[in-house]
Amino acid sequence: MGGSIMTITSTALLCLETLLKPIIWAEPSSVVTHGRPVSIWCQGSQKARQYYLYQEGVREPSRSEFPLGPGDKVKFSILHMTDHLAGSYHCSYRSRKSWSVPSETLDLVVTGMFNRPTLSALPSPVVTSGDSVTLQCGSQQGFDRFILCDERGEHNPGRLNSQRQADGWSQVLSTVGPVSPGHRWAYRCYGYFSTSPYVWSSSSDILELLISDLFPHEEAPTLSAHPGPTVAPGENMTLRCQTRRLFDTFYLSKKGKTCPPLYLRSQYQDGKFQASFLMNPVTLDHGGTYRCYGSLNSTPFLLSHPSDPLELVVTGAPIPVTPSVQTQDPTSGPQLPDYTVENLIRLGLSGLILVVLGLLLFEA
Repeated sequence: MGGSIMTITSTALLCLETLLKPIIWAEPSSVVTHGRPVSIWCQGSQKARQYYLYQEGVREPSRSEFPLGPGDKVKFSILHMTDHLAGSYHCSYRSRKSWSVPSETLDLVVTGMFNRPTLSALPSPVVTSGDSVTLQCGSQQGFDRFILCDERGEHNPGRLNSQRQADGWSQVLSTVGPVSPGHRWAYRCYGYFSTSPYVWSSSSDILELLISDLFPHEEAPTLSAHPGPTVAPGENMTLRCQTRRLFDTFYLSKKGKTCPPLYLRSQYQDGKFQASFLMNPVTLDHGGTYRCYGSLNSTPFLLSHPSDPLELVVTGAPIPVTPSVQTQDPTSGPQLPDYTVENLIRLGLSGLILVVLGLLLFEA
């Protein structure tokens, strides 16, 4: 006897509808400061009757929403972000006849749960166009993971394993480049523990690399020391950066310093644009090699050629500071006379009188 034969009609095929795979995203960002609001959006099809939001590790949907009127997306609102809400999410939806496949996952991160790490550039945040630079993110919190983020948003955050040192300091080193003047090179970093990958520290300060060598055919600024490059501790010193070319800002960088360079707005004087960096008073830490650069307001992260290096030598015995005569602080009000000695004399006399009276009463 022959086997059973089923004929699938076009009507039956219509019942097996295929729904679009939903898309999930977060606004304003999937990296959220603790206590701040965030919205998770899920977009599917016009056929959707109801949307569901799932958090990794939780079997049942954490939220469900109905589309408001004709539309193909819904919003799941979180009013106050916490570490319990941080995690990996996906969404799906159902129509009258079937369910969609799940969306891709969305990693929702909470920040601000630990102190911020520090981010620096080695050997300096001033980088010549075409060169590379090493970024160092570190902390005393003992993080075993760090996140390095590009502020342009062109690259996914890099998750890096940390190097732990004996004193409790942990850090990561990451090389970026070669740098070019075509865009900003700005970064921030976070620390976290591998046991809680969605719970991050506060953000480091943003580190912006300054790209030198932008103006190959223009004059570089000159750097000079006043009264001279050799100075004793305690004296006053001025480093002046100047050029005849228009620059809106001047930067002063010290060799071996990983922190951002000092900067001042330029002033036009005696036919030159210049800025004076004061060191009052000079200490031994001021000694070293300096360079200066110029930049324009339209491209503040792009710098000119550097000046020739200037070696500042701090030598000799510190200048003695003459003790100043103590004067009355006019803001502290009138000074009251000191009656301490007089009061002690009065107390002594009072005690003597009490002793004499006691003897007289005893004899009586």
